[in-house]
Amino acid sequence: MNDGLRPLGIYVHIPFCRQKCLYCDFLSAAAPDAVMGRYVDVLCRQMMQEAPQYAGFAVRTVFVGGGTPSILTGLQMRRILGTIRDNFTLSGNIEITVECNPGTLDDEKLACYRQAGVNRLSIGLQSAQDDELRALGRIHDYETFLKSYRAARRAGFSNINIDLLSALPGQTLEGWTDTLRKAAALSPEHISAYSLIIEEGTPFYARYGDGSAPGFLPLPSEEEERRMYERTEEFLREQGYCRYEISNYARPGYACLHNIGYWNRTDYVGFGLGASSLVDNVRWKMTQDMQTYEKNFEKTEIQRLSWMEQVEEFMFLGLRMTKGIAVADFRRLFGTGIREVYQDTLCRLERDGLLLFFDDGRRIRLTKRGVDISNYVLAQFLL
Repeated sequence: MNDGLRPLGIYVHIPFCRQKCLYCDFLSAAAPDAVMGRYVDVLCRQMMQEAPQYAGFAVRTVFVGGGTPSILTGLQMRRILGTIRDNFTLSGNIEITVECNPGTLDDEKLACYRQAGVNRLSIGLQSAQDDELRALGRIHDYETFLKSYRAARRAGFSNINIDLLSALPGQTLEGWTDTLRKAAALSPEHISAYSLIIEEGTPFYARYGDGSAPGFLPLPSEEEERRMYERTEEFLREQGYCRYEISNYARPGYACLHNIGYWNRTDYVGFGLGASSLVDNVRWKMTQDMQTYEKNFEKTEIQRLSWMEQVEEFMFLGLRMTKGIAVADFRRLFGTGIREVYQDTLCRLERDGLLLFFDDGRRIRLTKRGVDISNYVLAQFLL
């Protein structure tokens, strides 16, 4: 089945949420039901109009993100995914993920998801501490998350990710460990654990951007953040979760195929406001202006990646994964040996204990120390 067709990922952006979190810099905002309904109409029209361009592909993964995709009705989600099924060729073992926020799920909506073929949920818990959730501006408490998680299990979902955030205002190592413990006790198949980043343009940046936040809970120190980071890997490993990427942990067989596609530079196309795409080494984004999007699905920031940019991406995306990269893949893709391009960099990082060759020299990955300072290490592969 799908012989000769190239793999493709589809990302669908839903730019709506009930309330903007204080740390969030994603393209999202609250909107009335009528606006969301009109957006779904336009989104489906875009997918139908552009689907013929991807006749040579088989869709391996679909990821509906946002915003809060689960703010839509179950019927709206079923329509979006039905449009994909009716207009694209799908792989037989397709992974279909929907991002959800606690408090926006119910039994009827989850039943619609199942009918639409959704087989993976990603639920944004962030913290199991209610005071931390309030400090983030989240719309839910821990008990609301538990109700949503249990409803998903009742509905038959057997592949669930829980999103967690560390280095939060007022957070301690003990509080973070308690969040990890409570999340792991639920036995989700996947856990994504990120450190909070203070992004420009957010309320948190206004508070913490210059390092001071009088009247607000302080951020953990660098040392406290480092200890949380180390505790995450240690604790989740003890609970049977394998770290397969810098911030992602899964039980065997449950790594997120869609995100692995990003790190492997598999072609993907984004539909919806502000969605990004990479197809045939051409990268673009959809406009972020709703009126322009509704009118003509305008693409912006169109860029054909140079050979050098492709090489850089291959290295600093592939090395995010714990299995690293294959030396043979580098030669196959770029027509030259990896040492011919990165000899000095590889020798230096190997000497410093940040990178190693393994499998008889056929693969390269970061060491534990390299992962711990991955931002520095990956930047060394910028040509």
